[in-house]
Amino acid sequence: MSEPQSRKLVSVREHLRDQVANALRAALIAGELQPGTVYSAPALAAEYGVSATPVREAMLDLAREGLVEPVRNKGFRVTELSERDLDEFTEIRALIEIPTVGEVTRSVPPERLEALRPVAEEIVAAARAGDLIGYLEADRRFHLELLSLAGNARLVETVSDLRKRSRLYGLTELAEAGMLVASAEEHAELLDLMIAGDVAGAEEHMRRHLSHVRSLWAARKRDEPERTPLSRRLGAR
Repeated sequence: MSEPQSRKLVSVREHLRDQVANALRAALIAGELQPGTVYSAPALAAEYGVSATPVREAMLDLAREGLVEPVRNKGFRVTELSERDLDEFTEIRALIEIPTVGEVTRSVPPERLEALRPVAEEIVAAARAGDLIGYLEADRRFHLELLSLAGNARLVETVSDLRKRSRLYGLTELAEAGMLVASAEEHAELLDLMIAGDVAGAEEHMRRHLSHVRSLWAARKRDEPERTPLSRRLGAR
């Protein structure tokens, strides 16, 4: 087999793995894959219409993100976070993000902050449309790009890892009830405070925002959705 053809096959395989990983993330967010439950690669592969290999590879990607954990000879268990875990993740994020928001407010020109406005609007639009994947992706970009203005790449990496490990599962019901919209609108409000140079106001707003995100998890836990059949299918095999 020629080297160019080999590279092409590897590229196709990696693309399929990424497709499966994204579909699994969507299933986690929608609550179709339940925390604490073990799922086998062959069973998931049959539901998605692909072979078991890209599912195993995708699950390993999710394991590196802390979303699932391998179970010997059985498959992968969706990571189950306790209330204490979530409290601790939120506390660490607050220790990092609140003062960083204050520092960025003091030191970054308003026009650089204003450049984040389209992302803040994207978060709201996704929340109103019930687009959970779009909502979480835009939310991730907003927070990490905002923090990156402080100029500390390690800080951004740390918060990114914390966000992955405290990812919210089963948000479908909250989105349908409109509970994500209020949280989404807080991003533009934060920008307004920062652009106005209100350091104390921006820090307090960030504190409330993290508290509201934590409250969303509590609301979701009170109304835990039952597992529904996986409905997503991939065109490629």
